[in-house]
Amino acid sequence: MEGNIAYGKKITVGKKQGPTKKGVSVYSNLARKRQVKKDAKARKKAEYLATLPKHPLKRLLYRLHPKRVAKYWFSRQGLFMFLKIIGVCMLLLVLAGTALFAYFRKDLDQINPDTLSQRVRTTVTKYYDRNNKLLWEDKGDGDYTLVVDHKNIAPCMDQATVAIEDKDFYKHGGISISGIMRALLSNAQGNAVQGGSTLTQQLIKQVFFRDEAAKRGLAGIPRKIKEIILAVEVERMYSKDQILGLYLNESPYGGRRNGVESAAQTYFGKSSKDLNLSECALLAAIPNNPSAYNPYNIAGRNALLARQRKVIDNMVEMKYISKEQANQAKSVAIMDTVKPLADQYSNVKAPHFVQMVKEQLEGELGKTIVGEGGLTVKTTLDIDVQNLLESNMTAMFNGSMTSRDCNYRNCPNHAGFTNGAAAIEDTKTGQLLALMGSRDFNYTGFGQDNAAKAFIQPGSSIKPFVYAQLFSDQGSGKQNYGSGSTLTDTKTTFPGNYTPQNADNKFQNNINIRQALDRSRNIPAVKAMAINEQNNSGSTWSLIRAAGNKYYCTNGADAQAGLSSALGSCGTRLIDHVNAYSTLSRQGVYMPQTSIIKVTNSNGETLKEYKASSKQVINPQAAYIVTDILGDAKARAGLGWNQDYLPALTGIGVHAAVKTGTSNGEKNGKVASKDIWAAGYTPNLSMAVWFGNSDTSVLKSGNSLIPAMFFDKTMAAVSKSYADQKKLALSDWYTAPSGIQNIKGELFPSYYNKSTGTSTAKMTFDKVSKKKATSCTPEDAKIEIGVIKAKDDFTKKEIITSTDSSYDANADDDAHQCDDAKPTVSVSTTSSGTVSVTYTHGRYTLQSIELLSGSTVVASKQVDSNGTWTLSPTDLASATSGTITAKVTDVGYYTATNSTSYQKSSSSSSGS
Repeated sequence: MEGNIAYGKKITVGKKQGPTKKGVSVYSNLARKRQVKKDAKARKKAEYLATLPKHPLKRLLYRLHPKRVAKYWFSRQGLFMFLKIIGVCMLLLVLAGTALFAYFRKDLDQINPDTLSQRVRTTVTKYYDRNNKLLWEDKGDGDYTLVVDHKNIAPCMDQATVAIEDKDFYKHGGISISGIMRALLSNAQGNAVQGGSTLTQQLIKQVFFRDEAAKRGLAGIPRKIKEIILAVEVERMYSKDQILGLYLNESPYGGRRNGVESAAQTYFGKSSKDLNLSECALLAAIPNNPSAYNPYNIAGRNALLARQRKVIDNMVEMKYISKEQANQAKSVAIMDTVKPLADQYSNVKAPHFVQMVKEQLEGELGKTIVGEGGLTVKTTLDIDVQNLLESNMTAMFNGSMTSRDCNYRNCPNHAGFTNGAAAIEDTKTGQLLALMGSRDFNYTGFGQDNAAKAFIQPGSSIKPFVYAQLFSDQGSGKQNYGSGSTLTDTKTTFPGNYTPQNADNKFQNNINIRQALDRSRNIPAVKAMAINEQNNSGSTWSLIRAAGNKYYCTNGADAQAGLSSALGSCGTRLIDHVNAYSTLSRQGVYMPQTSIIKVTNSNGETLKEYKASSKQVINPQAAYIVTDILGDAKARAGLGWNQDYLPALTGIGVHAAVKTGTSNGEKNGKVASKDIWAAGYTPNLSMAVWFGNSDTSVLKSGNSLIPAMFFDKTMAAVSKSYADQKKLALSDWYTAPSGIQNIKGELFPSYYNKSTGTSTAKMTFDKVSKKKATSCTPEDAKIEIGVIKAKDDFTKKEIITSTDSSYDANADDDAHQCDDAKPTVSVSTTSSGTVSVTYTHGRYTLQSIELLSGSTVVASKQVDSNGTWTLSPTDLASATSGTITAKVTDVGYYTATNSTSYQKSSSSSSGS
């Protein structure tokens, strides 16, 4: 068939050719256009490349110029490239997400979300001492079947929980994208860490992944993915009310068990169905951080009350309650309605210790695992040692423990303290053997507060660590010290116009460090710290913290304490303090304190087990010298009681190192004692004890002899018990580390240079005043004594110390004045050979009179008042003719002489 088309050409039908224009195929024309465009694009690109530098690096830099980069990305070509990249990234994310979900989904095959309700349960945790004696069964109060039907929980509990934990609970399907993004943004901005988990995810985590709950960062990603998968599954299988009911039965509320029913009974003594709005808001505030929102300590009460207010405000915002209901709920003194903690621990032994162990496990294993129960916890406590400690504490407060200082039976009333705390540690392992956080756990008001974990100023009991740093190797060119070194106990003003005083407001001048530490003198201790800081800034605090007082001078104003911290002006915890003293006992080796030996779950799996670790943090020679000083009973007696204050330990042959401490407060504008301490150790046991007032008020008559006495009697009892069990020998003591130098009875480290800054000399003293002789000092009162000359490294002044400690090398004779009235004497003879001596006193009472023939004393007698002494020829039988001299001496060593000629008669000579 033939025909005409618009172009007038014939086209034969059935032949394989397209329409043509002027004899050219239309398809060929289109192909040519495409080729032309492609050639033009290639030419344009070639022209562009021709303008670029030939060197590859220069070309790269040229193309990376900001203007050219911006021009590209804002062009059509750049937009297409951006969309391509986005598309590829999204595809990769989908593929990666799918792969991850598929990978972790296989781990969930054994988890059936349909069994969720069966997994929400409560069981008993048992705590034992080190000898497997039961301390406590943590099984809750009242009805032990604490999982309750959701319909039997007060509706306000649902509302309060949703309001504070997951406002979108009824809107999402198990996960909240907005919540996750909000948490990521908040955390990225450095704000307080927020979680993006929904209530459903939290429930999944508590039930299925409690062992993985502590994982953070990348390690927690697998768990998060599993959570999300299961959350979606749970939302498909259960209604919102069922999920919320399971959550309320499983969540940790900081009490002894999980679940709102347990919490209601624990805190308010009622069933969860009877909770009111104020109580619901308080309980809903706890699961976010049960340890922080603890109603049984001051910080926790304040934080919990603030969060309860937030819960109520959120309920108003979500229109669950009205503002009037909110105000009424806030007006309730809710903390006053919380049951005392002692009610929950009615049958527990060593309650403060057990509480502390439980808190530690909650921090390490998680609130859910501990709250779920079923654990067996073997602790380090020795219940027999605990009983000895508690018995002595009871004796102290009921007046049956007498003290040489109190003079009558009731020391607490005499001194004015109402509370006490103590801890005993096995120095070989760092394991706590006994602990009391108050005088009595059931004592009204503050008995449940654990003062052993409170920050209290340790006073002078911190000084051993200051000197330990001073005795450490300061490096070449630095002055080193030992127990015989002298830091003057004189009035000194330190930088910052700091002028410390001693407790007795007196000074003892040139005493050595042994005397300074055992007598607890303040100025030498501050000088020791000042020298430490001159040699290595921050070294003293570093050593104190490394030894075990890990929070010393770290909190608030304490961080600005400066040199006053050498006197214990910063707070520390008693449990840390006893551990630091154990470090001294171990010759400077730190071991972390532990209260747990082993924890197993209901399946017998070990969740935690004690493993010893140690680190040398104090030079062993320095630690030994400190121990030798603190163990010096004779030097300790110089503290002011003129006797060693460890008679019980000494009596059974135990050598102990101990230091007392007193912190100060203010009363009526005057400095007064606030806390009294004693801390010390043997090679086997360490102990710290504190007495004071829980309200931090000052004492009536604070004297650290009282805690020292308590330390003595308790440590003696425990040491004797352990010796009877062959766990220690009463005679155990330390061997000096290699290199210790003994110089004239004092100890110095190997790196101490004997010639550094010291010399010996002779000095003339006055025998009456025992001070340096002056030009007014009588010759007969003068005595030469050896002295050691050194330099006070802080004041740079010369220190002169007498080898006889009874003589003061820093003060001049004040017993004699140049115008003192002197004694007088006159002597006369008669022809018959009789001698008469007349004498009178001056400023001082007369002491003796002598009659000399030549240089030989022929007669003498003691006199104390004016008089005349007459001697017959018979009395002078040993005298010879010539000069006879009378010499009178008074107690001030003033003398007077008088001479006359003497002719011995024949009768006196024939009588010999």
